[in-house]
Amino acid sequence: MILIVRRVVLIVNIPMARMGKRADILERFGQRVRELRKEQGYSQEGFAAACELDRTYIGGIERGERNVALRNIEAIAQTLGITLAELMDGL
Repeated sequence: MILIVRRVVLIVNIPMARMGKRADILERFGQRVRELRKEQGYSQEGFAAACELDRTYIGGIERGERNVALRNIEAIAQTLGITLAELMDGL
């Protein structure tokens, strides 16, 4: 974050975890994907294959380590048989 006060520029480094109490969007999205995947009985490997994505990529998504591309979010939603809105519900 950059803060300008009376012509003095201060660069402040605030860790994302301290900026808000809610879990990071990537973590929340990953938890949502894991919850829906398990509800439908998919293993990570089976789900990844159905999405045509790598198993380690799905694992990274579920751990909140991946910033997922829109095309991959669409593939996840289609594999789960839900809309994008339903996938994002509650985030």
